[in-house]
Amino acid sequence: MTRATAARTAPWPALVVLCLANFLILLDTTIVNTALPDVQSSLDVGIDEALWILNGYLLAFGSLLIVFGRLGDVAGPRTVFVAGLGLFTVASVLCGLSQSSGALVGARVLQGIGAAALLPQALVLISAIFPAERRGAAFGVFTAVAGIASVSGPTVGGLLVTELGWRSIFSLNVPVGLVAIVLAFRLVPDLRPGRRHRFDLLGVLLATAGLVGITYGLVEGERHGWSRVLGPVTIPEVLVAAVGLLVLFVLWERRQPEPLLPLALFRDRNFTLATMVSFLSSFALFGLLLVFVLETQAVLGMSPLMSGVTALPWTLTLSALAPVAGRLTDRVGGRVLLVVGLAFFALGVLGVAYVPTTASTAATYAVPLVVVGIGIGMTVAPSTTEAMRGIPPERTGAASGVLNTARQVGAAFGAAVVGAVLQHGLTSSLRAEAAERVARLPEAARGPWLAGFDDAAARGLQLGSGQSGGVTPPADLPPDVAGRFARLVSETFGQAFLAASRPTLTVVAGAVLAGSVLATLMARRPAVPAPANPQPVAVRPDGDTVLT
Repeated sequence: MTRATAARTAPWPALVVLCLANFLILLDTTIVNTALPDVQSSLDVGIDEALWILNGYLLAFGSLLIVFGRLGDVAGPRTVFVAGLGLFTVASVLCGLSQSSGALVGARVLQGIGAAALLPQALVLISAIFPAERRGAAFGVFTAVAGIASVSGPTVGGLLVTELGWRSIFSLNVPVGLVAIVLAFRLVPDLRPGRRHRFDLLGVLLATAGLVGITYGLVEGERHGWSRVLGPVTIPEVLVAAVGLLVLFVLWERRQPEPLLPLALFRDRNFTLATMVSFLSSFALFGLLLVFVLETQAVLGMSPLMSGVTALPWTLTLSALAPVAGRLTDRVGGRVLLVVGLAFFALGVLGVAYVPTTASTAATYAVPLVVVGIGIGMTVAPSTTEAMRGIPPERTGAASGVLNTARQVGAAFGAAVVGAVLQHGLTSSLRAEAAERVARLPEAARGPWLAGFDDAAARGLQLGSGQSGGVTPPADLPPDVAGRFARLVSETFGQAFLAASRPTLTVVAGAVLAGSVLATLMARRPAVPAPANPQPVAVRPDGDTVLT
């Protein structure tokens, strides 16, 4: 059987392989957070080094998506997909074997490069192997898997770390990655570019440096107080320089006969709007995840596993609804689903903001998270389908790179902006709540009490400190006073966090509503009739399929 015949008769098995790889790389965006305290203890590293274990992956992943999207057009999407999956699998082995923080950070960067290589190819391959009238359903399944991966990291990570230790979260990738590589060669068609493509090396350097600079500035800005980062260089200067490099990149691309980023993509109104909606959705998703994890673990005292279990209504609703939304996109178009879905998403975020109290349980979050799941489930597949529907096959690699870059940069913005707003609000509310309760303590304990909260506010969020927020009773207090001190700390920290989280999540909801407004501007596109030849590929004499 030729690859072209396989592509025409069995697109769904190929989709399973693409979903499997996508699940692995998106799971690794969140699963490591759960294991970080164990990693710090095992490798004896400070918080600065530990943060790079998270950020190295994000930097490589977010900054290289456009580059590898274009490389897929040059070398063929399956070739780059398998190479990326292989690198990701090898890097996972290196992560599990790491004996120092430097080795682990380096392996995480390699993981991010592998993830950036394979993700853009998945959208290209889905666009090629599925006819237009079934593409929305395929994207629905693909994005349902992505949604499950993104929000199941705390649950899966909590279980693995508890039972098998932190290295197991990387070992999990190895057998799954190897199986996916074998299946990719058997089930995924080998699409080939119809003509030779040039590779824009200077464009690669400008785009990569600009995106690395922006991602670095956003991820590291709060840790450096948005001030000096290296000698006289400050975070704002890094961001300005990065934006300048991206401006130069756009100017350079306008002069190229075969650009890395075809600016003509943005003449398609729906592609432009869907890319903006994807950016805002990722901003909101990762901002919400940050607050949710801190709130359930640091304020309510849940274990990492219980925090993940609390998110299950969100995960299950999203995974059930996303394929349905994909099929509906094929029938009615994506605009209505996006407008309504983003409104639900915003409503759920506001529920997470204003419903919980310091006495909340997992059940408290069930209804708001179901609403969030409905919202995300209705939006991710339609945004992908509407973005890619009008893109010609020879530009799907570049288009998917832009779309996925928007999502990853949106995630970086979400984590950075929401973290900064939350920390600023928590600094103020901690001091106010501490001043209100200081009179409940004996005179001798009041000085240490206020000093402890001042110190905690200066250090920022202390997730690993549980419900104390990093404030502990002085050793010389009598036992009864120390007990009262600890109870009041928990009460103060909880109330202060909720007071800060509510306006923070209101900002997140506002970003989602802005996406809903943008979606109303999308052009209506009727349902696509079944074409006479549903495969958007041609067959070469050697039996390989080619992009036409």
